[in-house]
Amino acid sequence: MDFAYDERTRDVCTRTRTFLDEHVLPAEPVLDAQVAATPDEWGPRPVVRELQEIARAQGLWNLFLPGPRGAGLTNLQYAPVAELLGRSPRLGPVATNCAAPDTGNAELLAEFGTPEQQERWLDPLLAAQTRSAFCMTEPGTASSDATQIATRIRRDGDHLVVTGRKWWSTGAMNPDATLLVVMGATDPEAPRHRQQSIVLVPRDTPGVRVVRPLTVLGYDDRDHGGHAEIAFEDVRVPASALLGGEGDGFAIAQARLGPGRIHHCMRALGMAERALDLVRERAASRSPFGRPLAEQGVVREWAAESRIQLEALRLLVLKTAWLMDTVGNRAAMTEIQAIKIAVPRAVQQIVDRAIQVFGAAGLSEDQPLAAMYAAARSLRIADGPDEVHLSSLGKAELRPRPT
Repeated sequence: MDFAYDERTRDVCTRTRTFLDEHVLPAEPVLDAQVAATPDEWGPRPVVRELQEIARAQGLWNLFLPGPRGAGLTNLQYAPVAELLGRSPRLGPVATNCAAPDTGNAELLAEFGTPEQQERWLDPLLAAQTRSAFCMTEPGTASSDATQIATRIRRDGDHLVVTGRKWWSTGAMNPDATLLVVMGATDPEAPRHRQQSIVLVPRDTPGVRVVRPLTVLGYDDRDHGGHAEIAFEDVRVPASALLGGEGDGFAIAQARLGPGRIHHCMRALGMAERALDLVRERAASRSPFGRPLAEQGVVREWAAESRIQLEALRLLVLKTAWLMDTVGNRAAMTEIQAIKIAVPRAVQQIVDRAIQVFGAAGLSEDQPLAAMYAAARSLRIADGPDEVHLSSLGKAELRPRPT
């Protein structure tokens, strides 16, 4: 088997790494200072716009999106790029206009949007002129299973009326998030996977009410728009705001989540590699008990276990990306579920070890490790908790197979 990246992948990775080393990583303390100077603001700070201009000029823009509107990379080609961007989770993705939730929403608009919807919403997203939020999760239901969503979308003449409550709508506290992509039930009596639809709701529509921001283990993620609870109180939009057809919501959401999980997993692996870089520096410079941490047996074991996990999981994610490119998302579902379970769990463990190496400093804001831990931990719940995917994957694994 040939595990080498093709020429285009190598080229984009080289340019992305240079961009990170020369511009993104040095900008991290600048972002911290700008957030501290504007504590009441939600959304990108000036340094983000500066980095975006550099990335656009260098052709490192919309790398996540295949086809003529994006960079034209396949899932397999983009995967290692996403890993590099994950080394700076707060700046790498947004600097290249590859940050969630806009990536998933842009993919939906590119695949299912009408020309009018694409002109109104997709083009500004791809130009970083606006932001968006995906409104699926609900406080009152186990809404990682879309068939349990309680938000209603009912037709009233040539309008659709949305009523319900969403939360964990990432990015929605950002005033630039002018588009809310909302999933709701249009026909509760339809077959289980044909009950849902997705509608495009402008943020300024009467009846849309941002209830409050939410925190992730104490982090408000203010610099990229946070996470909001939103009430939809008889929100009326034209019927033309429907994305795809009525009853297509479940299938559309699944189409969004497949590539999104590749992106999340590769960024998470990049985050873990960054954590290991920090451990390497710490282990060489810190000498408790008369000798460097790098000579302590337990630290060596942690480093070895982390390297084994990263190498194995990277190959699994790349295999998943290759399957998605060659046989499609549905045929790659086993692998998509596997990486959704395995990668965040391993990355959480790797970052936890790194925190332990740093001791009290690892828990502080002086290092990015605590924020990394919060991000990795949240991924074990986002897009469905581990237990849901384990159950589904186990069920598939235990089916009788043809001999």
